[in-house]
Amino acid sequence: MRSLSYLLLVVVGVLFGAPRYSLAAESATASVVVNVQFTTRTSLKVSGDVLRFDVTRADEPAIAVVDFSAAARTQPGGEVLLSVEPLQAVEGSLSVRGERDGIAAVTVLAHPVVAGRWSGSGTRAGRLVFALCAPAAGAYAVPLRFVLSAP
Repeated sequence: MRSLSYLLLVVVGVLFGAPRYSLAAESATASVVVNVQFTTRTSLKVSGDVLRFDVTRADEPAIAVVDFSAAARTQPGGEVLLSVEPLQAVEGSLSVRGERDGIAAVTVLAHPVVAGRWSGSGTRAGRLVFALCAPAAGAYAVPLRFVLSAP
């Protein structure tokens, strides 16, 4: 009799204490809105940041070349600017022209000037050709600051 009561206790425990499972399949549907914003990022590599000119005649410009690789991640259609400025006063006039699309021909003064302008993300490579018209023959060195920005 004792084993019968024990068996009855186990059966009652299983019937009333066990979790109940639903026979119908349950499903749920939900919508999730995701808003992602990427920050602007730039990378600039230049072949040199000091221009070295050997002026042989005062009436002929001396040439120095800087190769660059500019990469930017920005919003679609966002503007990318490459600016350059001399870090010291320049004797004579210094101008720059580009050998790729998007690079302007400008005269570099004592303040930053935009030497390149592009639209959208990507990598651009090019060459900036600087010309120095100096008042006298001699060796000239002009340190520059290059800045790539995506405002």
